[in-house]
Amino acid sequence: MSTMTSNTRTRTRTTPRRLLWIPQILLGLGIAGGGIAKLSGDPSMVTMFDDIGAGQWFRYVVGALELAGGIGLFVPRFAALAALCLAGLLVGAAFTSAVVLGASPLMAIGYLVVAALIAWFRRRDLAVLKATGQARG
Repeated sequence: MSTMTSNTRTRTRTTPRRLLWIPQILLGLGIAGGGIAKLSGDPSMVTMFDDIGAGQWFRYVVGALELAGGIGLFVPRFAALAALCLAGLLVGAAFTSAVVLGASPLMAIGYLVVAALIAWFRRRDLAVLKATGQARG
């Protein structure tokens, strides 16, 4: 009977974490797609970064960070860290959209909420990464 209770508890704990893969995959595809557009020189991205005024080198940096973060969401060991880093990037994107470009920041804010939720629900994975890094360090 205790085995049955243990299995039920394990299933109850793992089901939400498995369901978390759905927004994680969708966010990963969306973010990585944006990164690819930036890195490939999509004309709308080139124009947007001209309007930002930071130079095209910044487009490459943001594109590389987005692509790395999007891919990181697909790697179980790094998904929490990728989501946390993307949340930081998306704060900058929302600010830039609203303040610098005068555009709606809603898409960036939506992505930010999803990234923050992923990082929150996978926060135990961040603690494991931190402990692993300290053990090696």
